Amino acid sequence: MTTNDDIPVTRGTADTGTQTSDPAEALQQERDDLQDRLLRTAAEFDNYRKRTDKERRELTDYITSDILREMLPVVDDLERAMRVPANLAASAELAAFHQGITLIHRQWLDLLRKRGVEPMDVVGQPFDPEWHEGVANEPANGRPDGLITAELRRGYRIGAKLLRAPMVRVTNA
Repeated sequence: MTTNDDIPVTRGTADTGTQTSDPAEALQQERDDLQDRLLRTAAEFDNYRKRTDKERRELTDYITSDILREMLPVVDDLERAMRVPANLAASAELAAFHQGITLIHRQWLDLLRKRGVEPMDVVGQPFDPEWHEGVANEPANGRPDGLITAELRRGYRIGAKLLRAPMVRVTNA
């Protein structure tokens, strides 16, 4: 008759399939395997969290850019209204109206600046079709070919990203 002490104990680990005769060693291997799985799961979750944060940030930036782009025509209209000389205002009421338009325009620009929107200064710069929308040509007359001579509609950017391309007139040899 044999006792349980005479039978060698063999335990397999779940991941490696190796068998050991020492129960302490088998438990340690199982603990190591579980620790490895825990670390991998934690890393996967951290990557998931970072990816979703990035996607959420990109979506927010896209929506913000879209809304700001839709606001730009209002700024354009205010700038056109401001081009009417204030001294043409025959009365104090018209002068006050012109001053009100100027204040509203300044508030719009401040709002855009708070959101990181900056107007682009392009006159005198070389034409770049990725950043500018060329809508008219004029003779170079001694100036370099492809030089922006006039801005017909102001362009804006958010940081290094183009929000709206400026419409420009360009020299042509």
